[in-house]
Amino acid sequence: MAPIPGSGLAKGLAVTLRTMTKKTVTEQYPDTQPDLPPRTRGVIGLFEENCTVCMLCARECPDWCIYIDSHKETVPAAAPGGRERSRNVLDRFAIDFSLCMYCGICIEVCPFDALFWSPEFEYAETDIHELTHERDKLREWMWTVPAPPALDPAAEEPKEIAAAHKTAEKLAAIQAAQAAEAAEAMQTAESAATAETAQTDPVDPTEPPEGES
Repeated sequence: MAPIPGSGLAKGLAVTLRTMTKKTVTEQYPDTQPDLPPRTRGVIGLFEENCTVCMLCARECPDWCIYIDSHKETVPAAAPGGRERSRNVLDRFAIDFSLCMYCGICIEVCPFDALFWSPEFEYAETDIHELTHERDKLREWMWTVPAPPALDPAAEEPKEIAAAHKTAEKLAAIQAAQAAEAAEAMQTAESAATAETAQTDPVDPTEPPEGES
């Protein structure tokens, strides 16, 4: 069914009229902190343990306000005869919030969940140069990031969690099988030892039990 001409305008005006009839409330900030929505875009927190210095966030940032420095370190082989590996080590991670437009692209493209939105908004400075915050400050803001919303009970289990559960079940089954084999081997050894003792020390059926004449 085709929409009625002017219905969109009528809906917009209805919203305006409802807002006009509401009482104006003045927020008593800073004496009273505002009640912010859970998805408030305040600042960006950094969980640096997850950062692999892949540079995706810096490359995708439209404002080029993310600065990352790193160096390479050699990781020794995990097993004898293995090959050494090299990994990137984060030296600097800074965001210039005087340029940031809070689009959230860096958070969306991060493949390792190292960047998160924090509702923290009280970070004004008197000097614009002080709005470039280094990783120590970004790490502090990480602890103000709210917990993620609970999953829908009817939702499909994430593939990562399902794979982890499957691996844990396989490991538990292997350990149970090994424990059963060890118990069976011990029981067999005890049975063999008992039989050997019985063969080397036979009991004379005509001899009365000890203590009887």
